Amino acid sequence: MPIDIDIAHVARLARLDLAEQELETLRSQLSAILEHAAKVQSLDTEGVEPSNHPLGFVNAFRADVVTGSLDRDEVLKMAPASRDGYFVTPPAMTQD
Repeated sequence: MPIDIDIAHVARLARLDLAEQELETLRSQLSAILEHAAKVQSLDTEGVEPSNHPLGFVNAFRADVVTGSLDRDEVLKMAPASRDGYFVTPPAMTQD
């Protein structure tokens, strides 16, 4: 079931400057894509459960386990600069 589409017109609408060979290549590729879509559309899906993914998904995240945090004073000792219990960093934005 060939599907005829004016590729040159579509290219003009998209403001694409395509050579004749490119138009022919795209015409055959688009035709094949649309024919496949038509075949899929014609399938009888009565009684088929809708899905959002072909494979069953399982949560791949690790379990959320509460653990202790790092000691603030120990971490701040390793920082290049700190003040009043906070890291000191260069300004992200300056007024030049």
